[in-house]
Amino acid sequence: MFVSTIKNSGEALLAIINDVLDYSKIEADKLVLHPDVFDLERCIHEVLTLLQPTAREKGIALIVDYDLFMPTMFIGDVGRMRQVLTNLVGNAVKFTEEGHVLVRVVGRSVEETGACDLHVTVEDTGIGIAPDKTQHIFGEFNQVEDERNRAFEGTGLGLAITRQLIGLMNGDIWVDSAPGEGASFGFRVCLDVDEDMSLAPPCLPDSVQHVLIVDDHAVNRALLQKQMEQMGARVTLCMSAHEALGTLQGVDLVLCDHHLAAPDGGTFEQQARAAGHAVPVVKLSSVQAGRGAEDAQQVVRKPISRRDLFHKIAEAVNREGQAGPRQLRVLAAEDNKTNQLILSKMLKTADLELRFASNGHEAVQAFEVFRPDLVLMDISMPHMDGKEATAVIRGLPGGAEVPIIALTAHAVGGDRENILAAGLDDYLSKPLRKAGLVDVLKLYLPDGVRSPFAEN
Repeated sequence: MFVSTIKNSGEALLAIINDVLDYSKIEADKLVLHPDVFDLERCIHEVLTLLQPTAREKGIALIVDYDLFMPTMFIGDVGRMRQVLTNLVGNAVKFTEEGHVLVRVVGRSVEETGACDLHVTVEDTGIGIAPDKTQHIFGEFNQVEDERNRAFEGTGLGLAITRQLIGLMNGDIWVDSAPGEGASFGFRVCLDVDEDMSLAPPCLPDSVQHVLIVDDHAVNRALLQKQMEQMGARVTLCMSAHEALGTLQGVDLVLCDHHLAAPDGGTFEQQARAAGHAVPVVKLSSVQAGRGAEDAQQVVRKPISRRDLFHKIAEAVNREGQAGPRQLRVLAAEDNKTNQLILSKMLKTADLELRFASNGHEAVQAFEVFRPDLVLMDISMPHMDGKEATAVIRGLPGGAEVPIIALTAHAVGGDRENILAAGLDDYLSKPLRKAGLVDVLKLYLPDGVRSPFAEN
């Protein structure tokens, strides 16, 4: 107990010192932003992961509503953006005793500059703020002094620093609130986009047309419903497992909370299987999953990013599977149109689905949408080369297991070792030979996928 007290006191003191130092830098005009490419959606989820233990102790749901058609890769100071989000979401969790905290991200493209006008709001169901105090809280060392707030400690600098940081980003910040009705803090910034917006967003597998959502929290149901309907699916909503068991006919996918009131998500799936329903089920949980294989594969932590959600849906659909092995999916990253044409002709008679990407950025985005079984990766490409793209793909869900084959005109001497050291599994030298390409596709053919070549 004493060690815990010392630890908590030390962390609180460190937070105060950091706030004072940051504010001193801002006042002295010494704080400089360091823009770089970053993933905004991932940044939000990292902040919520940090705050999840506190929220879980209070029984608060942390929810992210990130517009499906918004880019995620921007150019900005990720450290300061994380600081802004930590201050706003941390305050929301601190002043909320029940209900939820929701981070919502929307925006619009600025066609003249290629940037995106971002609007981020942090909404909570907490104690709220009186209208005459909403500007007061953005001042230095200011807190709302009333009976409800005395239980909450703080320096009174967090929101003042947040306002200054948003100002350095040439943005605006505001708050809408009323006592007892929660609060909504929002900010607007305009950031340059660093991804190809012509690529399609994540999509549902073709077999998923009707989705059943089972969750006893209305906000979670509404968010998942919006996401699935934006992907073109028909949605049915249920509040309990008992209700859902009677509505499984004609359903192609079930998204359910793992910790439903009895029966829970695991029992619901067992009962559905016992009743003869082979529908894919993805169970979502705000509680840390256990160590068992079933937990690791089938229970997904909330909040969940778009790429993770659609990857888990694809996994669940593939687990249920169709009759017999499925077709091989190949992603080819190649910037030369002539080489794309040659590769297409070589594989024209093969039983496989082939998709092209013209640079490393497109390869990463296509990997998330297409979910290939094998990647053919040109090493020399503009914007992001094959080695860089491979490193990014290896960090994506499912990216560590997929074979990535280098396509290179330089695989001689030590180049082969350099290619394999970059995380690629094998290489093919250019100009490509059909026999070598066929051998590689046969060698790395995964289980459950039929051979793309007719056997003699």
